[in-house]
Amino acid sequence: MSSNSGIQIPSRLPLLCTHDGVLLPGSTMRISVDTARNMQLVKSRLLKGTSLQSTIIGFIPNTRDPEHDSDELPSLHSIGTAGLVVQVVGSNWPKPHYTLLITGLCRFRVTQLLREKPFPVAKVEQLDKLEQYTEGDQADGELEELSQRFYQAAVQLVGMLDMSVPVVAKLRRLLDSLPKETLPDVLASMIRTSNKEKLQVLDAVDLEERFKKALPLLTRQIEGLKLLQKTRKLRPDDDKRVLAIRKGGVFPGRQFSLDEDGEDEDGDDTAMLEKKVKAAAMPEAALRVCLKELKRLKKMPQSMPEYALTRNYLEMMVELPWSKSSTDCLDIRAARVLLDNDHYAMEKLKRRVLEYLAVRQLKSTLKGPILCFVGPPGVGKTSVGRSIARTLGREFHRIALGGVCDQSDIRGHRRTYVGSMPGRIINGLKTVGVNNPVMTKTNMGCISPPINCVLYQVLDPEQNHSFTDHYLNVPFDLSQVLFIATANTMATIPPALLDRMEVLQVPGYTQEEKVEIAHRHLIPHQLEQHGLTPQQLQIPQDTTKDIISKYTREAGVRSLERKIGAICRAVAVKFAEGHKVFRAESPTEQHAENKEEDSGIAAPPEMPIVIDPIALKDILGPPVFEMEVSERLTLPGVAIGLAWTPMGGEIMFVEASRMEGEGQLTLTGQLGDVMKESAHLAISWLRSNAKTYLLTNGSADPLEGTDIHLHFPAGAVTKDGPSAGVTIVTCLASLLSGRLVRSDVAMTGEITLRGLVLPVGGIKDKVLAAHRANLKRVIIPKRNEKDLEEIPPRVRADLDFVFASTLDEVLNAAFDGGFPAAVSHPQVVSKL
Repeated sequence: MSSNSGIQIPSRLPLLCTHDGVLLPGSTMRISVDTARNMQLVKSRLLKGTSLQSTIIGFIPNTRDPEHDSDELPSLHSIGTAGLVVQVVGSNWPKPHYTLLITGLCRFRVTQLLREKPFPVAKVEQLDKLEQYTEGDQADGELEELSQRFYQAAVQLVGMLDMSVPVVAKLRRLLDSLPKETLPDVLASMIRTSNKEKLQVLDAVDLEERFKKALPLLTRQIEGLKLLQKTRKLRPDDDKRVLAIRKGGVFPGRQFSLDEDGEDEDGDDTAMLEKKVKAAAMPEAALRVCLKELKRLKKMPQSMPEYALTRNYLEMMVELPWSKSSTDCLDIRAARVLLDNDHYAMEKLKRRVLEYLAVRQLKSTLKGPILCFVGPPGVGKTSVGRSIARTLGREFHRIALGGVCDQSDIRGHRRTYVGSMPGRIINGLKTVGVNNPVMTKTNMGCISPPINCVLYQVLDPEQNHSFTDHYLNVPFDLSQVLFIATANTMATIPPALLDRMEVLQVPGYTQEEKVEIAHRHLIPHQLEQHGLTPQQLQIPQDTTKDIISKYTREAGVRSLERKIGAICRAVAVKFAEGHKVFRAESPTEQHAENKEEDSGIAAPPEMPIVIDPIALKDILGPPVFEMEVSERLTLPGVAIGLAWTPMGGEIMFVEASRMEGEGQLTLTGQLGDVMKESAHLAISWLRSNAKTYLLTNGSADPLEGTDIHLHFPAGAVTKDGPSAGVTIVTCLASLLSGRLVRSDVAMTGEITLRGLVLPVGGIKDKVLAAHRANLKRVIIPKRNEKDLEEIPPRVRADLDFVFASTLDEVLNAAFDGGFPAAVSHPQVVSKL
């Protein structure tokens, strides 16, 4: 006892608040520290301190529920335990934390809280003055009797254990060497007790009351062991297993437990995890796997690496929304208004969403559709997915597939690997917390072949009801998820994957649509982003049209938004300079005028600032795009074609020249095999019909003694496809006849050797490209006439469409006054 009589703790102690357990004087336990306040205490006090006094801290049990813990300092328990930190171990896995080994010294009472941040520090009063109990004449008879009864019960408890175990033998010797006054704290920390019961022992400052609180706990443990010995036939090594060694104890790093589980009833995280598993409403297969893993977890010591892996797996399972879903908003009128407010045009997409809502009203168990929006960049494919989620009242999650080259990113890693984790789909469901979100998969055209096999199961309505992630290894139902895939082109999507999705084309915008989108959405958004108001900056519609036609040439509106942002920044600079001069004015007006004249800085601008063509040129510079169509068609041998690209429709010039030679054809412009074949087809058709169209120039073969060079600007862009056939024929016919092609005509279509014009794709994007270039006549195949229904009425009204089924009709429409033949020939009717 003399060794303990000299314990004297500082009057000011930093406080460690934790709900891991209750530290009693004379016991040692390990405590995990992961909160910001406690970690700051460890860093500032324990890791930087050099004196012995810096290793003494106050341990305050936190009675707050750990699930509802917050950054605010909870109400402190009045009684705590001063502890000596013996060891500090830091780790970053599974999250940054410290593990402290603390030995309890004595009780204290918090008298005043001195500060709360960065960690609490309090003024304390030491309560355990053990020297007063050593004087025999001061101990009354009742206290002596209680201590003797407690000592006998402790000896009886230890006697029921196997004395051949070294730890049990050492405990027996400790009972004889320790003062009887310390036995309640030491034994209460060993036996199976709840945190609440330990807290009652801690609060018992009076020694007599402490014996009264601890004795029933010791007696209950003895009766439990007696019952266990009667009801179970012990094996030779069972007595050893009755004494489980767990963290903490009388010795540093050890604490004895007379219970097989070795966990506190209230602080049992495994029991809490088991409750969560049963409350997660999992399917039977998943519940069976979780219960099996939970059973294994209970048998594992916490020091095993597999313990953390199994625990993380179970926490992931209980956090998944197995049966939690959001309620759909099925008001079609409200949905229509919301979609119209968020996006202009896109009627086909809006109609599909309203159809889904209508069917959901009639059938509540409808599976989520698999939609694929295909269109050029910047037309709003991803943003319309977010609007659909708002319309349905669902959560929204976006998964970018661009650059994903490993199927484990989608399906997850098997738990046998180090650092295994679920795939992006399961992680997304955990993030949104419901099993029926709107999930957008962008960049579908950029996926690698290994990802295709995984997406087959995810995007197949007949298979995704039992999607199996490698990490979970149990089926998860994805049939209620509304998947929306986006891509710039269907050419790079595998046919088997494309067959599983409902493809909706999202074409580019017309100039009128871009103007509406700019004034409804882009300009207000950019004004808000730059701190401006409509009363300060106004962009007229004529200026918007100039931006669209002279500074942007795209199917979407991204470049348009960037240009509007540049205008807003330029205006913001003017306002900033004006306000600076206004604030710098001196009280003397004359001095301010002289300063303004000397500095040359203008006064605050008059509001509103209206962007006219002159201001537009000053801000954005000279026009980037010029309408050069008429200038480039000043010589024979030039024609305008229409091409489709993933970026939208484009006009394409085809140029031809002739020179003396041996009848060879030279092709330049990075052409693909299909386009090269179209050029050879055009040459063959013209040579076979040279006499009909008077292209011989005195010889039977127009290429006799002549070489032809065919070029497709721009030379750095790869080109391929059959739709340039009619353009090549028209270009060569112009070159051989010496006549100019009309400068306001563009054309597209595939040709055959018999002179037929076959249908092609991408008509809407090509027509919009011709309209952006201010062309007036468009020649398209006869069988593509049905595709004009998708073109806005304003565009159809501005263009003159010629539907050609033969090359003769193409040539007559491409030249002023037609392209008459020498003799009439019968019309060839296509049988295709």
